[in-house]
Amino acid sequence: MSMSRNSIFVFLVSLLVFGVAEVCNAKQPHPKLKMNFYVTKCPEAEVLVRNITWSKLKTNPALGAKLLRMHFHDCFVRGCDASVLLDAVDNTQAEKDARPNLTLQGFVEIDEIKSKVEKLCPGVVSCADILSLAARDSVSFLPFLDHDSDSIPPFKPMWPVLTGRRDGNTSLASETNGNVPSPFSNFSTLMNVFDSKGLDVNDLVALSGGHSIGVARCGTFSARLYNFNGTGEADPSLNAAYVEILKAQCPNPANPATTVEMDPQSSVSFDSNYFKILLQKKGLFQSDAALLTNLRAAIRVATLQNSKLFYIKFAESMVKMGNIGVLTGAVGEIRKQCRVVNSK
Repeated sequence: MSMSRNSIFVFLVSLLVFGVAEVCNAKQPHPKLKMNFYVTKCPEAEVLVRNITWSKLKTNPALGAKLLRMHFHDCFVRGCDASVLLDAVDNTQAEKDARPNLTLQGFVEIDEIKSKVEKLCPGVVSCADILSLAARDSVSFLPFLDHDSDSIPPFKPMWPVLTGRRDGNTSLASETNGNVPSPFSNFSTLMNVFDSKGLDVNDLVALSGGHSIGVARCGTFSARLYNFNGTGEADPSLNAAYVEILKAQCPNPANPATTVEMDPQSSVSFDSNYFKILLQKKGLFQSDAALLTNLRAAIRVATLQNSKLFYIKFAESMVKMGNIGVLTGAVGEIRKQCRVVNSK
């Protein structure tokens, strides 16, 4: 997943020629997060998370997209503190009860991982780190879906996960809207959300590549098919032939239970095909199409058609996202169960 020096040089020169070379603006890793944080207190933790995650993926390949999405939604509200995993308390709705999170899945699997990690090392490994690791491990497993052996294949992580996060003790549905990027957003709205998290346009495009896997419910895009901006017509930025394919799958009104691949015919393979279909005007969401309305973003979309470059840039942006609002040291807690805060 790395480019040769010559390839990188040629790529950078080509950007300079076309006047779009950019200065790297990646944030430095959080000073209290590090690789193998649990090596002394729970040395088998990361392997255990990986093995359970991969065993689940063998029978449920769709879980990869679900865990990745959950990780995104967690980090964009209060930072990567596992607040999205908390259940509601009394009459106060939690993040998972907010409309953008109602379709999140993977909670049961995270609960199972946490339970087994707790048996191994009680009170040591945070739910925030478990979610971060499981999301990475699930996506990294996708190339091995056709692996016939019952044994775990050699591990090839798609990005490094620095650990040492602690869990938050607050989760409010009211904080979700406006923080979680919406599939209905235009470019400026998307950019405002990402900028508020310390992420830039390159991160926006690279992380949108997460739509390379998974499915979406018809209601998240049906307005683009039947009544775009109240016109009663389809979104003109959407490929006309693709509109008809989608209409066949999602009659009007939309069935809330019907789902469609986000990356047509490639929704289980984590690859750069997403950027190719974007340029064919087949981005499913309005937020996908929005990437082509900004010159810098559109150029980045074009360059990330290169698989090797996409993997590199996605990894860099995932590390940056994993730094958002993390709790470390004595702040927060290590939950015994991911759904509830520890009793005082």
